[in-house]
Amino acid sequence: MAVELPKHAKGERPYFFDDPAVDKLLAMLLAMAGELSVLRDRHDTLERIIEKKGLITRQEIEAYEPDKDAIAERDAKREEYLNQILRIVDVEISGMGKNDLSNEWQAVIDRVSEEA
Repeated sequence: MAVELPKHAKGERPYFFDDPAVDKLLAMLLAMAGELSVLRDRHDTLERIIEKKGLITRQEIEAYEPDKDAIAERDAKREEYLNQILRIVDVEISGMGKNDLSNEWQAVIDRVSEEA
């Protein structure tokens, strides 16, 4: 018998620390860690299958240099990923209005976007 769970939690978000910002940061970190874990497993699976079939070696993968189209596609995917990770912060920001952002917070957002 299959049990269908709700897609969204009901009620208020539980807080575990005195500062709600710490809880939000922890939620973002755990979401990112979960995504990274899945990605690493899939990446490892692909490399093993590709190498086992003799298509390319892991050294060739390490030496690969993407072209401009690949870089642009990766940048777009990275931006989407960062938006997902920073979703909880964006909810807070949209509630107070983007004009209320401090210069320091905007600098952090800009730096993360540029480095990614």
